[in-house]
Amino acid sequence: MIRAPLAALLAILAACGGPATPAQTPQQHATRPPFEPQLYVVRIVHTYPHDNHAFTEGLFYLDGQLYESTGLVGQSTIRRVRLEDGQVLQSVNIPPGPFGEGIVNWGNQIISLTWQGGVGYRWDRQSLRRIGEWHYPGEGWALTRNATEIVMSDGSAQLRFLDPTTLAERRRLDVTLRGTPLERLNELEWVDGAILANVWMTGFIVRIDPASGRVTGIIDLRALAQENGRADEDAVLNGIAWDAAHRRLFITGKNWPHLYEISLVPRPRGAPPPAGPN
Repeated sequence: MIRAPLAALLAILAACGGPATPAQTPQQHATRPPFEPQLYVVRIVHTYPHDNHAFTEGLFYLDGQLYESTGLVGQSTIRRVRLEDGQVLQSVNIPPGPFGEGIVNWGNQIISLTWQGGVGYRWDRQSLRRIGEWHYPGEGWALTRNATEIVMSDGSAQLRFLDPTTLAERRRLDVTLRGTPLERLNELEWVDGAILANVWMTGFIVRIDPASGRVTGIIDLRALAQENGRADEDAVLNGIAWDAAHRRLFITGKNWPHLYEISLVPRPRGAPPPAGPN
């Protein structure tokens, strides 16, 4: 059975593969159809090595290096990684017991989540020494940030916006795709004023308007997800990082042997839907 978020995304692909919508009459305008997101395929700019034993949960790029968090109980780490060859330069274990999830930088710290424990940690970014912990209700999936807030996903169709100093929740944003809540929002990255979110177990990344919560773009990465996950159903797309200074977008996944720099290519409306696994 196709999972609900995947079914919704595939329906968008199929619908947008048809002819462009004709101009509306005044009567039709009153019942305007839902906003249609822009669809993208990708071009691989560069392929880098990635630790195929890294169960990637969080990823960000800062000052010329990648920072990555990995999951699984007893194997969860926070690590610093050299982009060019995938070499792990530094790694620390999270406390035993929890399942590690997403990370984000703030000031001289890294903030991290755990999946179901309701506890997160603070780490010194230079030494990767654990310097504190914090607590939140529900599950923790992923983190990103803008200039004034930290954004958190919890597997639902809502994103939480947190005070970056206290990590107290300020507000929540409902994320919708064509007017319908979109769940399983996972790894996050703030890119050019929008939030990119991997939709878990689908092979798609969506672009979210942080003001309205509306999905404004869908990035089809199913071919790469299938290529890297042939032998492992858990090896799903789950890592997004943005190098703002050089405008480079990176993606990877759990236990993937590669990390990719990609560029987005808009798919013209009316073009046939790209091939991908069903």
